[in-house]
Amino acid sequence: MIEILNATELERARATGALVADILQSLKSRATVGTNLLDIDWWAKAMIVEAGAVSCYVDYEPSFGRGPFGHYICTSVNDAVLHGLPHDYILADGDLLSLDLAVSLRGVVADSAISFVVGDSASPEDEAMIGATERALAAAIAVAGPGARIGDLSHAIGSVLTGAGYAVNTQFGGHGVGSTMHQDPHISNTGRPGRGYRLRPGLLLAIEPWVMAGTDELVTDNDGWTLRSATGSRTAHSEHTIAITDDGAEILTLPSRRD
Repeated sequence: MIEILNATELERARATGALVADILQSLKSRATVGTNLLDIDWWAKAMIVEAGAVSCYVDYEPSFGRGPFGHYICTSVNDAVLHGLPHDYILADGDLLSLDLAVSLRGVVADSAISFVVGDSASPEDEAMIGATERALAAAIAVAGPGARIGDLSHAIGSVLTGAGYAVNTQFGGHGVGSTMHQDPHISNTGRPGRGYRLRPGLLLAIEPWVMAGTDELVTDNDGWTLRSATGSRTAHSEHTIAITDDGAEILTLPSRRD
């Protein structure tokens, strides 16, 4: 299913995007050395409920997961890159943490992810990897607009990631959003320009480059959800929800404050 939002729905999407972005920024500022991943999940729940929003994750039960997710945010640490199930783990100095959050507010979903190093021990390799995903995300947004094709976005992402020396996994990628979290079109993190669905004003897309150092192979954790690099290498993930407008692309998940 591909949804095209009208002007009223787009205003709701802007509010949802702002909420997601500000929750992520708040969680980033609170995720310090000694923080438990379960506390992050609890804080996310409290902010979602206070805003009158609904989690897209708690009851989520796709074919690639084991039962309902049961939590409010994905917390992926170090070699975990996607769908990290919050658990009893205390963050240490130098941990590379990815937070991925999707909520629905007034019937419209926004989805975003950030990666950062906890504490004061960020390595140049981690900073470079996070930066590569952020640049790939920006490159895709730069080519998004009416008349562009999904392949243009995928090509932009893949060009940045492979140019930075990373292999690209195509099992999971970006996607459409709207009244539900996962919709068509699928946005692979590599591809050929000029191919695929042609973008139209009113379309919402969640674009999400992610990489693993030295490999493109995933393994599933024993929890049935968390996806890790097959070699135990570090990982990074960046994501924004954008709206296609008459003038190009509008990023909906930019924070209103930067903690």
